[in-house]
Amino acid sequence: MPEIIFSMNGIPSTVSQGTTLLEAARSREIEVPTLCYDPRLTPSGKCRLCVVEVDGWGRLLPACVTPVEAGMHVWTDSDRVQRSRRVILELHWSEYPERAATGDILGRCELTEHIAEYRIEKAWMPSGFRPNRIDDRHPLIGIDVGKCIGCGRCEQACREIAICDVLAMVGRGAVAHVATAFDRDMKQAGCVACGACVSVCPTGALFDAASLRVPEAEVKATRTICPYCGVGCAMNVYTQRDRIVWVTGSEDGPANRGSLCVKGRYGFEYATHPDRLTTPLIRREGLLRVPPEGVDPRGLFREASWEEALDLVASRLRTLIARYGSNALGILGSAKCTNEDNYVLQRFARAALGTNNIDHCARLCHSSSVSAMEMAFGEGAMTNAPQEIPAADVIFVLGHNTSENHPVIAGAIKRAVRAGTARLIVMDPRRTELSLLADVHLRPRGGTDVAVLNGLAHVILEEGLHNEAFIVGRTEGFEAFKASLAAYTPDRVEELSGVPAADLRRAARLYAPAKSAMMFHGMGMTQHTTGTENVLAICNLALLTGHIGRPATGVNPLRGQNNVQGASDVGVLPDVFSGYRTVSDDAVRAELEQRWGRRLPQAPGLTVVEMVNAASHGSLKGMYLMGENPMVSDPDLNHVREALSRLEFMVSQEIFLTETAAMADVILPATSHFEKDGTTTNTERRVQWQTPVLPPPGQARRDWTILCDLSTRLGYPLMFPETAPITRVIAEETPIYRGILPERLGPAGIQWPSWTPDHPGTPLLHRTRFTRGLGKFHPVSFRQAAELPDSEYPLLLNTGRVLEQWHTRSMTGRIPGVNLLAPEALLEIHPGDASALGIETGRRVAVSSRRGTVVARAAVTERTPPGSVFLSFHYAEAAANVLTNAALDPSSRIPEYKVCAVRVTPAD
Repeated sequence: MPEIIFSMNGIPSTVSQGTTLLEAARSREIEVPTLCYDPRLTPSGKCRLCVVEVDGWGRLLPACVTPVEAGMHVWTDSDRVQRSRRVILELHWSEYPERAATGDILGRCELTEHIAEYRIEKAWMPSGFRPNRIDDRHPLIGIDVGKCIGCGRCEQACREIAICDVLAMVGRGAVAHVATAFDRDMKQAGCVACGACVSVCPTGALFDAASLRVPEAEVKATRTICPYCGVGCAMNVYTQRDRIVWVTGSEDGPANRGSLCVKGRYGFEYATHPDRLTTPLIRREGLLRVPPEGVDPRGLFREASWEEALDLVASRLRTLIARYGSNALGILGSAKCTNEDNYVLQRFARAALGTNNIDHCARLCHSSSVSAMEMAFGEGAMTNAPQEIPAADVIFVLGHNTSENHPVIAGAIKRAVRAGTARLIVMDPRRTELSLLADVHLRPRGGTDVAVLNGLAHVILEEGLHNEAFIVGRTEGFEAFKASLAAYTPDRVEELSGVPAADLRRAARLYAPAKSAMMFHGMGMTQHTTGTENVLAICNLALLTGHIGRPATGVNPLRGQNNVQGASDVGVLPDVFSGYRTVSDDAVRAELEQRWGRRLPQAPGLTVVEMVNAASHGSLKGMYLMGENPMVSDPDLNHVREALSRLEFMVSQEIFLTETAAMADVILPATSHFEKDGTTTNTERRVQWQTPVLPPPGQARRDWTILCDLSTRLGYPLMFPETAPITRVIAEETPIYRGILPERLGPAGIQWPSWTPDHPGTPLLHRTRFTRGLGKFHPVSFRQAAELPDSEYPLLLNTGRVLEQWHTRSMTGRIPGVNLLAPEALLEIHPGDASALGIETGRRVAVSSRRGTVVARAAVTERTPPGSVFLSFHYAEAAANVLTNAALDPSSRIPEYKVCAVRVTPAD
């Protein structure tokens, strides 16, 4: 940019064109006070506290919105400027209540800081009209109207960061203050409780309702990573002694840039909840593995020392191996644990126990993405990064309710759409927030995704919208793929899926010719018996149009948990070691046998659902679970309960006495996310270092230390002095992690692959060459879901998540404020179906499938299409997975959570 010469306070200076006077001053460490300015927001110039004097101008200019011009002579502290600032501060101070000086929960208030700096006293008579009430109707965010100075930051944050438009400034002059439309409760007004308004408020008028006021001097701030979804948000955690008092988004977080969702900002209280496991527990003699209904599971166990518990576990595992062989054991890892925890677990399974029967919840969410993308591209991970969304011309969201599953990424999409820089296509049976913003909303019947995706490809080819040069130069298998599309005309696709032919054509004409188009997909695409075919069809579209290998393009699976990508990367899968090197590869196995000093099994092991089935059939005798709760998360829960009850021995390494832990013989207390260091890998392949902020409660231990102690007792010594050496071992054994070393993991982390100790990482995959060489088209044919509605079970059930809750609620279920926002499971049902069944919103209904029945409260809404119902899976007391079908995708072995047949009847 051209340089501009000007002077500030008599000193000649040079800045780039477009720099504001405020930016110029702060870059020179010249203090200019502000109240309405925040670097995350569009400057508004409302407060006029930042005014400066410029020679030749008759009025004072707001520095935050005035660009530097050549030849300007700027004075930031002249007498005229000082008088103006004093008047503004005196007016504010005269209207302020005495409690104003308390500021936010740490006692910070920008206004009172300026008052002190300028030595302001109450020189004006108060108007008497100033509102002076506290709105505490929302369980997480309060509004102290008396502290509001009308700066508008909260309104802007709600509009520009959260993209919610819940808050606005009402009134003028002395009565101006922040409020919701018609003064409704914030949740009723559409607040998503992200806390963006609280984070920008200069006076504490917006405040965290559940947080206690703490002197700033007693608080320690630690930067770490969020424990929830796969976005990988960086956060600042404020602790006082041994408790968390406040959480804010970290501005240097590459994935979030200061933004958080309700779980990230307010979902921390679980770490110090009194339900935390603090000592090893052993099941009392003679008690059944399945506790009777209504019995407190805590009474089923007695406390034990670590020595007794680990000795018992080692003895029982050794006995099972001697009696039945190593493959009679199954191990489940955790996407909520670090890479180091999971690396040690898979090494423990293979070297100490001698089995490849190890898996984790990646099997249940995106294993079909990995399978399909490896087939098409040679790599099973996100090709691009959400940070590229602002550069995309078209964004195509498939089978994913982004606003509730990955709210920070949804915010980026909404900003792009609102700014007019991107067009949006949404493919989802439900009406979601993003679908309401979309140019085209494709609403297929559940289980018909392949037909719709093939139909899009058909239109693209029929209308000559494909990228011939890309197809010729970088792909193979095109002719067979082209021939496979003949039957998928728009009219035929409409018959199969219910998607109007005109909408199909509109979507194809938006996506294909775009300069850059990004696809994001979620479990609405993957959790099907056709999940691999669904994602192959997505990959086919990217290859057909050339929307891959460039910025703001690609195929981008949005991973659900904070480390589901990393747990897969380090080998918590039954068929691969870390780095996706197959267990059946003799050379790889020989290399690791030399490093680990043990013969390693070569046959791929069992997946999650296959382990459950094997336990039911009697061939799996023991299980070791680290941080997994299949008694809520797995399909067909009655079958899971029956299968686990047949085990001869079961260990749960956990932070709470979950529904699954209650069935264990031994429970080992582990540290939570906030008590451990190590690395996690987010959805965009970014490896980041997390820092502990709390000490472990009681006798709880780090997951990897428990495993090392147990492995040593089993005759395979595993010893690490701390976490960082494990990170180095992962780098040594994992080619794609070779350059991911603790000392290199600054605030930005590193995106794998990082091939050497000095490699910068790879934000964009397949830039000039696919990992497999040429991208490969795969013809896929539509086939029906494993179970469809009939006269006995006439409705189609879809399952998923809600914004406020997390996975099986072992964490968010223990956070009072969050639970008040989403206290129970709601069955969404279309008004037409509800009317026919005599069901109204709020009525309790029984939902039954061929596998069981649950009771939930009805929510009559057009979000769900006719003939379908939706139920979130979080709530054990209305567990959707009692109903779901455990039928598997033959390629990835993912179960079909998204389609099964149910009936709904009034329960009262």
